[in-house]
Amino acid sequence: MPMKSATINEIKQELSTAKPAELVELCLRLARFKKENKELLTYLLFEANDEQGYIRGIKAEIDELFASINLSQLYFAKKSLRKIARLINKYCRYSGSKTTEVELRIYFCRQIKDSGIPITRNPVINNLYHSQVKKIGTVLQTLHEDLQHDYYKEVGQLTENL
Repeated sequence: MPMKSATINEIKQELSTAKPAELVELCLRLARFKKENKELLTYLLFEANDEQGYIRGIKAEIDELFASINLSQLYFAKKSLRKIARLINKYCRYSGSKTTEVELRIYFCRQIKDSGIPITRNPVINNLYHSQVKKIGTVLQTLHEDLQHDYYKEVGQLTENL
């Protein structure tokens, strides 16, 4: 019979009774258990207090990944774009910030447009691009009106000439 997971509330209550040294041990054990746990702890401990630096780092990584895309066949480009989209999803989950998510997704779409990849010639790339634009629109609705206005201009540029 598989082990049943405790609820978040139960975990929270148990963690609140733990001593600081026990909490450190639990975090270290989590970090050793799975790579994503280690990456999330790294974000929370070292990068969460400088969100703009976090965004710059991710944009630099996106630039490197775009530079390495094999453009000889759309099949390879599609695989690379999916990989980048998965990374962006993961980094957005770590941050939890809606503005970070919007900035990264807009940057990704802008990079696709600027790369010269023929978006409309491949249905998978086309769907990937438009799903990113749709996600941007969904997240934008949750932001403050002033931020929405600035970002909607950028989203408008992403959808031009497609």
